[in-house]
Amino acid sequence: MNSLVRAKAVRFDDDSFWVELSDGRTLSVPLAWFPRLLRATREQREAVTMSTRGLHWDELDEDISIEGLLAGRGDRTRPRKSVGAA
Repeated sequence: MNSLVRAKAVRFDDDSFWVELSDGRTLSVPLAWFPRLLRATREQREAVTMSTRGLHWDELDEDISIEGLLAGRGDRTRPRKSVGAA
């Protein structure tokens, strides 16, 4: 993976988010891959911070690496068990 590729811009539509990369590529990513973003409000989605490693949403506690997006990886967190679940 080329660690020099960075996110330059992020935008959303109803089903996906689009990441414009520093090397000229644009990635389309299904929101369904990231349940926190799927359930978030428009304002929460737009409160993204871009860094050299990827994307971060402080209020949503969501971090997405550019390396992971380029590899086709979605959310890797495990769902929490509800109280009283076996």
